[in-house]
Amino acid sequence: MIYDFQGEMKTMFQNIKEKNLSDERKAQALSRNLTEGNPFRVLLKFSLPVIGGNLFQLFYTLADSVIVGRTLGAPALAAVGSSSMIIYFVLCFIQGFTNGFGICLGQKYGAQDEKGMRQSIAASALLSILFTVIITALCCGLSHTILNWIQVPQDIYRQSWEYMFVILLGTGATVFYNMISNILRALGDSRTPLYFLVFSSLLNIVLDIVFIMPFQMGVAGAAWATVLSQFLSALGCLTVALHSYNVIRLRKADFCELGSAVMEHLKLGFPMGFQMSVMCIGQLAMQASVNGLGSAAVAGYTAATKADQVSVLVNNAMMSAISSYVAQNYGAGKKERIRQGVNACLIQTELLNILMCVGILIFRSFIVLLFLTNPTEEIIRYSNGYLLCVAPFYLLLGLLAVYRSSIQSMQNAAAPFAACIIELVMRIGATAILTSYIGYTGVCVASPLAWAGACALLIPVYYHMMRSLQASDVSSSLYQMPKTATPS
Repeated sequence: MIYDFQGEMKTMFQNIKEKNLSDERKAQALSRNLTEGNPFRVLLKFSLPVIGGNLFQLFYTLADSVIVGRTLGAPALAAVGSSSMIIYFVLCFIQGFTNGFGICLGQKYGAQDEKGMRQSIAASALLSILFTVIITALCCGLSHTILNWIQVPQDIYRQSWEYMFVILLGTGATVFYNMISNILRALGDSRTPLYFLVFSSLLNIVLDIVFIMPFQMGVAGAAWATVLSQFLSALGCLTVALHSYNVIRLRKADFCELGSAVMEHLKLGFPMGFQMSVMCIGQLAMQASVNGLGSAAVAGYTAATKADQVSVLVNNAMMSAISSYVAQNYGAGKKERIRQGVNACLIQTELLNILMCVGILIFRSFIVLLFLTNPTEEIIRYSNGYLLCVAPFYLLLGLLAVYRSSIQSMQNAAAPFAACIIELVMRIGATAILTSYIGYTGVCVASPLAWAGACALLIPVYYHMMRSLQASDVSSSLYQMPKTATPS
């Protein structure tokens, strides 16, 4: 029997080729080119998994709050709530800079620049590691100072510190998940992050119960459940991404000559992270004001803001969708399609905000019962007061989300940053001044005032940018028109 070496090698290479083609088809099935198709349908298909993912991400904190409140009582729920703004502050910075990195990648994807895409992913990975080290060291080292600054009541101080310290110690898991999920969304894949968030959300609930009840770990157990669940979600996303997308399988050469890519990502990512954190400073001032009113106010405010987070996360999902859409179309040079997509996104976002407003106003009296078995009338009054003031203004939040993300994705970081400063001034001003006259209601109206102030800047900026882009397209087309011969 003669061994056919040439035929065997030919078969082997054919199998490798078929496997690569199969992997490419899988990647194409998962990803979505946002520069083609009807903008309304494209955005709807892309945004629904993102909304689902964000809502399941909310289950992390909701599961903590519900299980903690029902098993450990109102003081433990207040402890989780009193440090929630600090955790949210860090999360906002992480989401901001990873969103910025995703916009950079989306623009390269829209331009079909594979080398640029690889360098973008490499720069994102290196900068994410750097930010993780800095954030973890600063926040954990200053944890006691931070809690003293926001005036956490002494009767819940220890539990508040335990919960916050563990969450901040797991900053790497949060960065890891947000980085890989934004990479996938930039490539048009909004489903993979959703699948693993569903899994990890269910796991988070199981670990909450196990760590709090049989293991008797208290609020720290709830925090560890959140960190471990998010880490596993990130690990799952990365595994699928490496298997499905060849561009994510980085090589040594992709990390060479990254200077310009790193600067590009810092130029967009850091301001976005900073501006989202600046917004949270105003919310920290609101939390500090509530903390000064006692444990009952903190518990009621915590329950209300947990419900309010549903609207915030849905609007954040629409922000992610329109960011990826605008970034890809901006990279592809399709300016008119950007306008169509923004209008479609506004319709979808505001319809969702109307539904959430109506739902919260109808069921507001049952919200506290989700977190506490026997809430006092005072706790219910604080919760209802916040929701009645905030929910009717979700339409403003929707305008802010869509216009800010669209402007950022067209490489304008200055206007959104200025809008964040306006939000900061409005929130702190309302908290510091209005609470002197109308008490707790001053805290409640701070966010709607901040949203209105930011929209007053961003909406005119967006339409000015679109007119400028259309004018540049007209000028470019006139310049490229062939000149007709002049008769002699």
